[in-house]
Amino acid sequence: MNSGLSLVNLWVEGGFVIQLTAIILLVMSIASWTVMVVKAMMIYKAKQQAKQLHDFWHSPNLNNALEALESSDQDANPFKSLALEGQNAMRHHRNTEKHLHDSLDLNDWITSSLRNAIDDVKERFGSGLIVLASIGSTAPFVGLFGTVWGIYQALITISDSGMSSIDKVAGPVGEALVMTAFGLAVAIPAVLGYNALLRGNQFILNRLNRFAYDLRAFYVAGFQRSNSDKAFTE
Repeated sequence: MNSGLSLVNLWVEGGFVIQLTAIILLVMSIASWTVMVVKAMMIYKAKQQAKQLHDFWHSPNLNNALEALESSDQDANPFKSLALEGQNAMRHHRNTEKHLHDSLDLNDWITSSLRNAIDDVKERFGSGLIVLASIGSTAPFVGLFGTVWGIYQALITISDSGMSSIDKVAGPVGEALVMTAFGLAVAIPAVLGYNALLRGNQFILNRLNRFAYDLRAFYVAGFQRSNSDKAFTE
């Protein structure tokens, strides 16, 4: 058995191209795992925040309801951000001077504002997924390129040395094939992570859409009730 069959030999004898390919795959692996960990933490936190919606709807008034949602960072809580966006849209529509959007009724205006807020959250949660998709689709080919180049260099070395026995060929070729395995080791977690994060994001977006539907009904009904009470007292 050839004692030279090792990753060290592949790194040393592969030359600049093999070394650069290995570094690229390593960087791709680090990038994909970083995205997966950061996005997984975001989804986990958002799922925990979604559980607070029960307390939101069982609060005596809107101020207490907003306090029931985690308030350390508005941008970090998509549900609180959505509730505040609806509240601001209602106040703006009610108190602002006449603008083009005033041709829309309150229902359409709040619906549009909530939809824009959901789109912002969708963009924030979806950022980074393109990195995973790109790595998952390109890493195997990067590894395959390293393998092809490694085999090419190995065959040139064997041809120059005149050694053609199987034990002399198996070592360099086997070392070169490791690059394909490295590429797959980078790509497979990226693809699995992409699919898992996509499902997690869809869960959060579904909750946001349902919450937005209830918020729209709440704000529109509250506005109409306020107007009718004012008219009655007058």
